[in-house]
Parts: sequence; structure tokens; C-alpha cells
Amino acid sequence: MRTAVLNRVEEASSHLAEAVEQTEADLAALYPQMEDPAILEEARQQAQSLKRASSVVRDALRQTYAMSDELGARCEDIKKQNRKRRVISAAPANAVIDRREQEQAHFARGLNGYKLLLIGVVGSFVGVVVELLWCLLTNGYLESRSGLVYGPFNLVYGFGAVALTVCLYKFRNRGRWISFLGGMIVGSVVEYLCSVFQEVAFGSCSWDYSHMPFNINGRICLLYSFFWGFLGVLWIKDLYPRMAQWILKLPNRAGKIISWALAVFFVFNSFMTVAAMTRWTQRLDGVEPSTAFGAYIDERFPNERMEDIFANMEFLSLEVRDAQNSDRGG
Repeated sequence: MRTAVLNRVEEASSHLAEAVEQTEADLAALYPQMEDPAILEEARQQAQSLKRASSVVRDALRQTYAMSDELGARCEDIKKQNRKRRVISAAPANAVIDRREQEQAHFARGLNGYKLLLIGVVGSFVGVVVELLWCLLTNGYLESRSGLVYGPFNLVYGFGAVALTVCLYKFRNRGRWISFLGGMIVGSVVEYLCSVFQEVAFGSCSWDYSHMPFNINGRICLLYSFFWGFLGVLWIKDLYPRMAQWILKLPNRAGKIISWALAVFFVFNSFMTVAAMTRWTQRLDGVEPSTAFGAYIDERFPNERMEDIFANMEFLSLEVRDAQNSDRGG
């Protein structure tokens, strides 16, 4: 029975090929007679029929390729999982994660808010750790890469992990080339928007690719877009299923409590970070605090502490910011 189901499309394609050959022969016989008005009308109707058929065949071809790509990718992922399991701990196939989530009726099954929150938190932390190690390897010293005032977290990496998950989740069981292209596009867009937001909101920047070839406004460049593409494949085929497997170990009740606690912490952390960044910018411009809260922020987050947390941050000069604001206002 299963063999018949699997071969149904292939069998139909053989009949289609025969029908195409026969129709081509019929049309070859029709062409010399088209000066006859009746034959011309028949030819016109044949052309409309072929146009409709080509639309159906095109849709069927696209769907058939998608099915073939997904089935092949699922087979390869499960084969890879079984092969690696003999030597090291392998990432589970996404199809296996999908089945386990449904069987357990897990609180973070599918692509819901709980799962995205946990992915964002872990991504914010892991991204900082990776960049710290990269800084150590390339520069020989450790330097803060945090993006929040409390803890080793950077929301850029968290947003990147969430964006990759949301955009690539539909293709988690498809071929790696889709994840590569998706990772390039999603990562580059996230990086560009984060750069614009930081510059507009705080008048500062944490990276500049102006010296790199094929860059766009110094915010993104082709080389790092390729890195985002490889990260997209690594993420959706290896890191995401590992993280989803870890999330599956959280009991439903405890998992929901942990998720809400983390959400409250990150909202508070983000609020305090914005307040500290705003006062840091104002202090550099010689603006004194106008409220008790502003004075508290100055006491808790002086320039020295902010420079330690945001070691890579560079502020645009007041003249440059005024010119940009003038341009936006005009």
C-alpha cells in the first residue's frame, strides 16, 4: 500500500509525459490548417486549454519538489541523528521533536510564546559567551559584550535567535539550502534594524562595517551575511532541536512559572538599561538629572560602570546627532 502511495505521482507523471508528446504531435498537424477560420478557433481554444494546464502543472511541480525536498531532509536528519548517536550526543531530528511535543502536550510545543521567550533568553546568554570567547581568541583578553545592565545578556542575539526560529521554523524539515538563504536574509535584517535603533535612540553604535566590501551603510556586509546564513543552518538543524529537547524536560507547571519570571526580569532589565543609557548620553552632553530617579541612575550606573558593561559602544558627536535630527525633521 505504501509503495503505491509513494509511486502515485511518478506514475501520473509518466502519463503526463505521454499526453504532452501526443498533444505536441496533434498541434504539429494543426499548424498547417490554421488559415481555416474554424481551425483557427479550435487552435485558440487549444492555447487557452494548454495555458490552464501549464498553470496546474506548475503548481503541482512546485508542490512535488517541496514534498521531495522535505521527505529527503527528514530522512537525512534522522539518519544523521542515528549515525552520531553511536559516537557523541547528536541533535535530535526536528521531526522527532515535533512528535514528542505533541505526545506530551507540552506547554512549549510548536511555536508559541513560551518557547520563543526561552529561546530568546538562552540566545541572549549564549551569544555573549560566544563573543567573549571570540574576543579572547582574537584579542587575547576578555571584554564585556553584554547589552543589558544586569547579567551577561545581549538582546541582539536573543532577537536574532527568535527571528531565525520564527522565520525558519516552517522549513525546519526542509533542505539546508533554504535555511542558509533564510538565515542570510533574517540575520542581515535584524542586524541592520538593531544598528538603526541604537543610533536613533541613543546616538551610538557598537559595530561599523564601512571598511568591509559590499557593505550597506556600514551596518551590514556580505561577509557577515554569509555567516548569518551558516548560522541559520546550524541553528535550525542543530541548536534549535537541542534547545527544544532541553525545554521538553521542563514540567508544564514549573516551565510556565520560570518563563513568566524570566519575562518580568527581562522587562525590568530592559527598562533599567534604557534609563541608564539615556542618562549616560545626557551626562556626556552635560545634562544634569532633573528627577530623583535620574539621580539614582547616575549613582548606580556612572560612566565608568557603563563603559565596562558596553565596552564596544561609541557615541556620535553632539554635532553629528544634531545634524541627523535636523535632517529627519526636515
